Amino acid sequence: MMVRVLDEQRSVDFYKLALDLDVATRLDFDDFTLVYLRNEQADFEVELTINKTQTEAYDLGSGYGHIAVIVDDIEQEHSRMQAANLSPTDIKEFFRGQELLAKFFFIQDPDGYKIEVLQKHGRYQ
Repeated sequence: MMVRVLDEQRSVDFYKLALDLDVATRLDFDDFTLVYLRNEQADFEVELTINKTQTEAYDLGSGYGHIAVIVDDIEQEHSRMQAANLSPTDIKEFFRGQELLAKFFFIQDPDGYKIEVLQKHGRYQ
């Protein structure tokens, strides 16, 4: 996943606190910087692009939805994120008839990108 962000350190701090992602690589260019974040638990990276001339918040448009991450214990993660002042939404349960399909909540990064946090369950492994 790649997102454009205004403040590199604020975003690096957020993704470390929220998803335990560390800087794997940082590439600085004249006009922009690329920061790749990851951890050893998953083969997934978040790429932060910092355009050095950008001063206003990005327009996220109507096409972006959200990314999703899976956790082992959603209640524990929700409590941890509340304690860290990440403003998670309430935990929701999504059913199809009587079958629980998903249990989840959302957070937003400093630039407004939504992140769905899902309980490991069913198809979400």
